[in-house]
Amino acid sequence: MLAKDKSEKTQYILVNRKPNSAWNLNDPSSIQREDFEEVKRELPEIPGAKVRPGIGCIFPYFRHDEETLQKSLRQFLKIAAETDTPVLVQIDGENWWTGRPDLWNWWDPKKPGYDPANRENVEWFGWSSDQALKIAWRNWGKQHRIGPPPNLMSPRYRKESHKQMEILIPIILQWWKALPAEKKDLLVGIKVGWESSIGVNAWYFPDGNDLLDKPASEDPAYRLKTDELPGRGVAATGYAAVKTAGIRTKGDLTEADLAEVTRRHLEDLSRVASELGVPRGKLFTHGVGWKDGELLYEAAVNRYSSPGWSFYKHARDPKQDMGVQNALKKSNAPHWAAIEWLFQGPREVDSWRRALETTLSDENCRLICIFNWEGIRDSEPVLEAIRQTIAGSVESGKTDKR
Repeated sequence: MLAKDKSEKTQYILVNRKPNSAWNLNDPSSIQREDFEEVKRELPEIPGAKVRPGIGCIFPYFRHDEETLQKSLRQFLKIAAETDTPVLVQIDGENWWTGRPDLWNWWDPKKPGYDPANRENVEWFGWSSDQALKIAWRNWGKQHRIGPPPNLMSPRYRKESHKQMEILIPIILQWWKALPAEKKDLLVGIKVGWESSIGVNAWYFPDGNDLLDKPASEDPAYRLKTDELPGRGVAATGYAAVKTAGIRTKGDLTEADLAEVTRRHLEDLSRVASELGVPRGKLFTHGVGWKDGELLYEAAVNRYSSPGWSFYKHARDPKQDMGVQNALKKSNAPHWAAIEWLFQGPREVDSWRRALETTLSDENCRLICIFNWEGIRDSEPVLEAIRQTIAGSVESGKTDKR
């Protein structure tokens, strides 16, 4: 175990457990000690290493039964302590909210949660609630349909998000505070947001509502044009959030409008977490950007938390990510994080090790969270690269020198 006075200099390589793959959060008993021990066998800690391995897990609070999710969280934390595993706890209310039709079902009286007023809680493709979405699309490897995305500025959505945070975060903090002094660093952090943005992880095809009752095989299949802001090559959304926020009520939607809404969203989540007692050094946002240098990157920065971003294109070297670097110049946080990271190059030891070491070469980078363990667990070159990165941090104290 690292000495307590060195813990603030510790960096982490965490592996995210793929949502609803390793563990069924609707069944707390599915979270098993063996799943932690598997990671520890493949990625063992090395005494004196500056870099420690660990695990990340996402807890979507609008997807699962409230009481069951709390039990799953407690089970996750219990086993983390028993196995001495550093963990990143990620709480999400953006990408998965299927379990709360009382917030989003505004159009179908035959299904649970129906209330026409729910138009105010979902996104729109124009300035009127008559243009509320019933459907959206996502592509995390393959295009599929999802429900309408939330209006991030809806008062009811925000109130319900706060309510869930006020339940889950105290569970995490109580666990952390009960740990003995030599185990306090098992809580790497708490993350809010999940690639927070509008119109990419839940986009809307023109006239998309008309497709709801048609087969998915008839859906358009063209790809987003992520460099074309603000609509990304499809129908722009974000009107509901921008209008609710009081930014504008007419005219053209702009890149700056959507970035500002996202910034307010992440700042609000961070404020609530901070007021619940999460120290800034333990609190991370999950920002993102697709077009080089776009304003959205800066939405991850606020005075309550440390910023984090997804790295795919620039996983080889975050210093080449202009949007992240511009945002970091505006941050006075103690850390930043490669909060979702996956190197896109060949699965070779040297290539992966260089990418890991380069990312961690900035000592303010607190962690890398690799998405996902299930995608790398059978790749011996990747596992060996992680092991070598950990071992190299003992030898030099600098992960960028080998």
